Amino acid sequence: MNKIRKGDEVIVLAGRDKTRRGTVLEIVGEDRVLVEGVNVVKKHARPNPSLGTAGGIVEKTLPIHISNVAVFNPASGKGERVSIKVEQVEGKRKAVRVFRSNGAVVGAKA
Repeated sequence: MNKIRKGDEVIVLAGRDKTRRGTVLEIVGEDRVLVEGVNVVKKHARPNPSLGTAGGIVEKTLPIHISNVAVFNPASGKGERVSIKVEQVEGKRKAVRVFRSNGAVVGAKA
């Protein structure tokens, strides 16, 4: 079970976008995440008439390493580490992600 998933709100811990918050759009490979509004670069694109794309300067979001982001905890207002806890729910075992600091379930509506 991954500790960071698509749709999680994360905060950037290192790099030029440090302290920025965004939503995980995609997990790229095993160790990279695409975060909305983070690590946006300008790329020079050539026109391609066969595809119908115009040339110019295009903004593109690039992935960042998963170690440089932490799941945002709304209770504390900080990015925090996440652990996995196994709970008994109606006689079945279920793995749940919880914050290390206060034990609250990640993504639970408070």
